[in-house]
Amino acid sequence: MLIDKRILVIGGAGFVGSNLVEHLAKHNVVISVDNYSTGKRENHVDGVEYRKGHAKNIASIAGDDTFDIVFHLGEYARVESSLFEIEKVLENNLYSIFPVVQYVKDIGAKLVYAGSSTKFGDAGTNRHASPYAWTKSTNTEFIKNYADWYGLNYVIVYFYNVYGSKEINEGSYSTLIAKYAKLCSDGAMSLPVVKPGTQERNFTHIADIVSALDLVAEKGIGDDFGIGAEESYSVLDVVAMFGKAVEWLPERQGNRLTAELKAGKTRALGWHPVGSLKKYIQEKIRLH
Repeated sequence: MLIDKRILVIGGAGFVGSNLVEHLAKHNVVISVDNYSTGKRENHVDGVEYRKGHAKNIASIAGDDTFDIVFHLGEYARVESSLFEIEKVLENNLYSIFPVVQYVKDIGAKLVYAGSSTKFGDAGTNRHASPYAWTKSTNTEFIKNYADWYGLNYVIVYFYNVYGSKEINEGSYSTLIAKYAKLCSDGAMSLPVVKPGTQERNFTHIADIVSALDLVAEKGIGDDFGIGAEESYSVLDVVAMFGKAVEWLPERQGNRLTAELKAGKTRALGWHPVGSLKKYIQEKIRLH
């Protein structure tokens, strides 16, 4: 567990970032930088300093502050919408990674970078399927090359379909579980499913993501630290858990069918996920 560290979280007001900040702030000094494109001020945590700004300007935003660890969770993070927002994807992902990496090296910190498990999708072919998948894959390659060229203390993690507290439940940036839960609470009798519906995901609770991030930041070195639950479920399985009918939607470009779970290195550090998607959905149904 990280204790008595100075920590910078880029994207600290977003879904994963705000949960991580809440956890880290119990034992560390935490500063968040967020441009609030998807982050929310209602996600702020008492005792944490929040600065508004873009990751590409991280050095000027941080000023004279120094940190032991920098978590970079602040990139564009949606597959299908990235095909319609390529300029935004490039601005937030591809054009921002060098300033962040350079800043981390200059202050002698450790970088914890959130890659994307989409690059493992469909036997690796999915890494080119969307602007999001491509930029995230390219950034992981850049970090590793930069470390070889100039030296960098880093660890790259990969999330697998995170669900839980503070998810976005409406709009094009909503996550599947939160969107379905919101529709059910609004009285929907059916849930939208992009064909074919057999696409499988390793849905992982946010508490498991946060505990792994803490552990990997402390002990992890290098690439391939996947953070995902062992069980995988198809989208149709999830609809069945909610007890609803299916509303079919046409196939969409970039929507992978499978993704290899690469959590071995994270588990080797002592991490074990405890969240259960079935229990989480049952609790959501009970509350509504």
